[in-house]
Amino acid sequence: MASSRAVPNLMFRRLRGQRSPGEFAALVRRAAREIGEQVACDARYIGRVEAGEIRCPNYAYERVFLHMFPGSTLTDLGFSAREAVRGRGARGRTPPPDTYNSTNCTNSTYSNEESDVLRRAFMTSGTVTVAAASLGLGPLPGTEGHRTDVPRQRIGESEVSAVEEAVRQIRLLDDRHGADGLYQRAAQPLRTAYALLDAGATTRGSTAGRLASGAGELAISVGWLAHDSGRLDDARSHYAEALATSRVAADPALEAHAFCNTSFLARDAGRYREAVRAAQAGHRAAGPLGSARLLALLSLREAGGWAGLGDRPGCEQALSRAHTHFGRGPSDADPEWMSFFGEPELQALEAQCWSALGDWSRAARLSHRATALQDPHFARNLALYGAQLSGDLARGGAAAEAAAAGERVLDLLDEVQSSRIRAILAETARVLVPRRHTAGVADFLDRHAETARAAAAVAR
Repeated sequence: MASSRAVPNLMFRRLRGQRSPGEFAALVRRAAREIGEQVACDARYIGRVEAGEIRCPNYAYERVFLHMFPGSTLTDLGFSAREAVRGRGARGRTPPPDTYNSTNCTNSTYSNEESDVLRRAFMTSGTVTVAAASLGLGPLPGTEGHRTDVPRQRIGESEVSAVEEAVRQIRLLDDRHGADGLYQRAAQPLRTAYALLDAGATTRGSTAGRLASGAGELAISVGWLAHDSGRLDDARSHYAEALATSRVAADPALEAHAFCNTSFLARDAGRYREAVRAAQAGHRAAGPLGSARLLALLSLREAGGWAGLGDRPGCEQALSRAHTHFGRGPSDADPEWMSFFGEPELQALEAQCWSALGDWSRAARLSHRATALQDPHFARNLALYGAQLSGDLARGGAAAEAAAAGERVLDLLDEVQSSRIRAILAETARVLVPRRHTAGVADFLDRHAETARAAAAVAR
């Protein structure tokens, strides 16, 4: 296992100084935002660096660390030179820039430009596939077949880390590009993760717990890709799988996450009472975890369910709780997957509630605030908030403003692939048809129709 050969990185530990690992991780995330990068850094990652388990960071982390410590090299920061580090999966393959195992790097350099390759990065060279190959699970994705009759054996640090890194890569790619181009290709590593879990049935201790949690988080991530690409039944199945895993592993954090997404899905599917119940169950699971931000998000999920039921008092009470929890600020206890949840998402989710209750002007104000606050790096969310804004304006009678907002979303759809966002825009277009002669509306409707035809042709 990687950890048996690890040499502590004392230089990096000195750089952290008197800060806790969680506080230092927050500084890393802040530095990433300053340069338009996204890393899901937490206290565990900092601990792995300091323990020497991460001998060379991936390219995203490298850019962030060198931004934090100008004039330094990776070697100055206590890492091994890139050319000195080799992973089992590095030989003979050239993974794109955002897909490196955080434990191993290759000695090649790559362009930082986004491309269609990035959308396929997770499945063409994701780190979990390296672990799969090492366990005899079959060929890398893109070739035929995968074995699932894996001999039971002990699973080590490298396999567990591969599953955890796979979750991060899916989230990163979804933030930038949306779910449509990822879902089908992400199903294979999910099967691999559960095959790893089954193969490691005799594994004990923290490794077993991390593997179960990682597999469950991967199930949620793949479920979200299904959800966002309009495959609601598939999403429900994946979330149920994650929930079952959380119960078996006695992992309340995973349970809260599974209930949170289940509530969101139920609301989108029109099962509003289920949305309320799932959010409340998630709140009970999250209570002992100490994350006010997680409780805020679960309260927003509950509010969405009440809004769908037309229960304004219930919705307002849940929204009040959400703002109270959110006002307590972030903490080290916040789950890694909640990196998306900041002020813009708070505004957007509240806007959805008022939209469901028919208060279009209030919903539009909140949606506009969400788009104004959103970091452009989160392209999918920016497109989603813009689509919501366009719909709220259209229903509120502001046709010209709705068309302009819709045009801005269409500008993003070459980069973002999300059936959910397209469905919101399609409904907005339907609402605007009677206002075709209003300034700008005809141009939006014509462009939307052309984009929809192109998307349908690609789907065929």
